[in-house]
Amino acid sequence: MTKPKIEWLVQENGFYCLSGELERDTVPAFWQQRHKWMPQDARVKLDLSALTRVDSAGMVMLLHVYQQLSSNGSELSLLNVPEQLITLLRLSHVESMLAACID
Repeated sequence: MTKPKIEWLVQENGFYCLSGELERDTVPAFWQQRHKWMPQDARVKLDLSALTRVDSAGMVMLLHVYQQLSSNGSELSLLNVPEQLITLLRLSHVESMLAACID
């Protein structure tokens, strides 16, 4: 069985794609490497259409990405947000934190 993985792909200036499984098995190591992939753009568009799975750890990581970008003065837009993530946000009562980011 292959180990789940997550990839952060740069598409063009300010446009990124997150693919793979954003879950408890992939988030810790991926987050530790954030200095390599964290965007520095003023406006960041993050396409989530290539995610195959998202769990609560993945949701928390996206909240941290939002907080870190916001503290740096960047604006985040989430594109093609999976229903699974929207459900997790609602069930966790944190939907309002990312509501302005979801396109």
